[in-house]
Amino acid sequence: MTNISTTLVNSPKALPPSDQLGFGQYFTDHMFVAKYAEGKGWYEASIVPYGPISVDPGASVFHYGQALFEGMKAFRQQDGKVVFFRPEFNYHRLAEGAERMCLQAPPMELFMQGLHELTKVDERWVPHQPNTSLYIRPTLIGTEAFLGVRPSRETTFLILLSPAGSYFSEGAKPVKIWTEEKYLRAAPGGLGAVKAGANYASSLKAALEAKQKGYAQVLWLDVERLGIEEVGTMNVFFVFNNEIVTPALNGSILSGGTRDAIIQVLKKKNLPVVERRITITEVIERLAKGELKEAFGTGTAAVISPIGVIHYNEKDWAINDNETGPLSNELYKEITGIQSGAIKDSMGWITPLT
Repeated sequence: MTNISTTLVNSPKALPPSDQLGFGQYFTDHMFVAKYAEGKGWYEASIVPYGPISVDPGASVFHYGQALFEGMKAFRQQDGKVVFFRPEFNYHRLAEGAERMCLQAPPMELFMQGLHELTKVDERWVPHQPNTSLYIRPTLIGTEAFLGVRPSRETTFLILLSPAGSYFSEGAKPVKIWTEEKYLRAAPGGLGAVKAGANYASSLKAALEAKQKGYAQVLWLDVERLGIEEVGTMNVFFVFNNEIVTPALNGSILSGGTRDAIIQVLKKKNLPVVERRITITEVIERLAKGELKEAFGTGTAAVISPIGVIHYNEKDWAINDNETGPLSNELYKEITGIQSGAIKDSMGWITPLT
């Protein structure tokens, strides 16, 4: 066990109204910070009041984009206890992403210890109301100050906490998505398979333009502007009359934790889920034939987000009459039921706060 020092705030903040949480608008009283340096290892692990951190202006995170993060959640279950949903998945994905970004990942023990101790300190921030959670943002940044193009020899690891409600302003209603045919999110051999900050920077322009047109998210295509990859901050599933398809992980698609959970649930139900390349033209053609029954996105923030409209080739294509489909609804209830404790966790996904 690592010795984690704790400095508590003098005046804790008032909790925000649970019906006004939104997503990512509030931060808890404290955060976890640990540092790494080559030849020294991990040091100064601490829980401190949430606030600005001191980073040298020459740090690699500013000049070469060495930044990586995770997204995960803690939940207040029906019995009042706090649990995490699949934290091991997030740790392993962080470690894999850190290797790609040439950052030092913390040992799993330090990651879990910091996660548990910080959440205990700020446990009052875990909301009690249904459909709320405590969003958790583990973050790695390169902090060595230098101006030569090479990996940073110093890394700072942060964990931030934020009480969350619904990710989309539409709530659980189907969203409208814009198929992006001009901008590109990721390319083979690039950073698309890791949660690098650079991925999100490259997506901002398209997302902004889509929102200005009235669409909630962007449907990203591959370098050929044909194969479907992701929906903005989510993986995507298409429910046809004979199969459920999600794009295969091809090196430029993020391996989502909720995506993985949904695939496991579908297989447990003996439903025909397939991971393969799927094109936007196939989706539109099968939709026109009546073969596409519903579509949805999956992600930590929104869990399941039904897709009601896809804009492609200058036309809006409605899916399932722009209504939430039965499978989307069933999967949402199952995943959130496990998270809330209403459904028994037979998958081994729940880790109690200790």
